[in-house]
Amino acid sequence: MAIGRRTPKQDELFIPTAKLATGPGHPFYTKLNGVLDEAGFDEFVEELCEPYYKEGGRPGIPPGVYFRMLFIGYFEGLDSQRGIAWRCADSLGLRAFLGFRLTEDTPVHVSMTMIRQRLPESVFDQVFVFVLSLLQENGLLRGKAVAIDATTLEANAAMKSIVRKDTGQNWKEYLQGLAKAEGIENPTEEDLRRLDRGRKDKKVSNAQWESPTDRDSRIAKMKDGRTHLAYKAEHAVELESEVIVATTVTFADRSDPQSGPVTLSLAEANLVLAGSATEIEEAVMDKGYHDNGLLAGLAQRGVRTYIPERRQKGRCWTDKPIEQEEAYRANRRRVRGKKGRRLNRWRSERCERTFAHVCETGGGRGDRPT
Repeated sequence: MAIGRRTPKQDELFIPTAKLATGPGHPFYTKLNGVLDEAGFDEFVEELCEPYYKEGGRPGIPPGVYFRMLFIGYFEGLDSQRGIAWRCADSLGLRAFLGFRLTEDTPVHVSMTMIRQRLPESVFDQVFVFVLSLLQENGLLRGKAVAIDATTLEANAAMKSIVRKDTGQNWKEYLQGLAKAEGIENPTEEDLRRLDRGRKDKKVSNAQWESPTDRDSRIAKMKDGRTHLAYKAEHAVELESEVIVATTVTFADRSDPQSGPVTLSLAEANLVLAGSATEIEEAVMDKGYHDNGLLAGLAQRGVRTYIPERRQKGRCWTDKPIEQEEAYRANRRRVRGKKGRRLNRWRSERCERTFAHVCETGGGRGDRPT
């Protein structure tokens, strides 16, 4: 066989549609479209989003297409709306999944941004519950053990932009005030850097500082040790089927024992809304969630906990309720048992996997463009 040569070719002016190159489509997306069509997904989201659209004017992206594009971003590991829009325009298989002909233009990222800003959070929550109900109808929500874990996500705001809550001063103005207190009337940049290095209290408190552009973000230490403005994302994963049953985003300075019960309650509510008769009986978390109050609270709700202990010297139970001691010792017995070790292995594998997808593949760990 002779070697082929790549040479520039001039396209014809008119090409019959029958001669256009088409692919067979991806079997996964073809099957997913069949499931969504059978469940009436498009009719559901159109009725759900209709109150947030104006009457008349240029037609926007159909809600069914918009949410399918979000699915594509998750499945393809795309970290921005630009990437999603480009991928949908470039792929023949994804065009077929969205329902666009070869001669039609797919939606651009600007239109996706407008719809995202228009729709409230409650709409996305209802779509999430709708997907859970599909899993329930197909028998995929089987287990009664839920694993909960959390991570920090960097906010789209810079630490250099933080201001004092009491005075509204930015960081440079704050250092200039310190310089004047030391008798330096016109401090140079070098003087400010020297004062910053010599400060006794190196910590920056959320009680004193905030971001003027993103007031919900909090100053927090990231997984790599750096300090950023961030949020805290928490997932609840059903361990047997590996289904995400609840997701929350809260303040980054909120502790695990504070946020864990809230996420567990949301998971229980989502299962009820999805029509599942499954009741959560076991909660598996890492040692960051180990707290006597949390253990006792979940025990009163009838939930068995499997939470490893943090290393500490000793415990004194004289000043604590007896319920906390009983819950603590029962949790210790379960964690050390064979089942407890198995559930914690599942947690580290199946719950962490969801964060690996969102934070690493999807680019949620750092500040990415949208």
